[in-house]
Amino acid sequence: MTLIRGKLELKRSRLEFVLVGLAIICLALPGALCAQDASALFNKKCAVCHGKDGMGQTAKGKKVHVKAVSANINNPEADQIKIVEDGKGDDMDGYKKDFSADQIKGLVEYYRSLAVTAKK
Repeated sequence: MTLIRGKLELKRSRLEFVLVGLAIICLALPGALCAQDASALFNKKCAVCHGKDGMGQTAKGKKVHVKAVSANINNPEADQIKIVEDGKGDDMDGYKKDFSADQIKGLVEYYRSLAVTAKK
């Protein structure tokens, strides 16, 4: 009887270990997917002006005087989110109607991360 109870305890602890592992993966996966989505969205919608590296050195970026991400990094994230939502003058469209709040936040976080990469 003790042997059977020991085997059941071992199976239970293995099952708990697997379930905890799955829970961790499920919690981490959306963040990783959002980062990939933000990167793809940035490259599709923003890179034409801001450049894939965030430096603004594209033909269109130079034409509308886009600043490099390193020049914008000190601007509060909330201000940058508002610019993405509402646009900026005639040069940048607002995306509030096209993207969810989470997508816009992800775009801004991705854009800001380019400043870190540019410093390396």
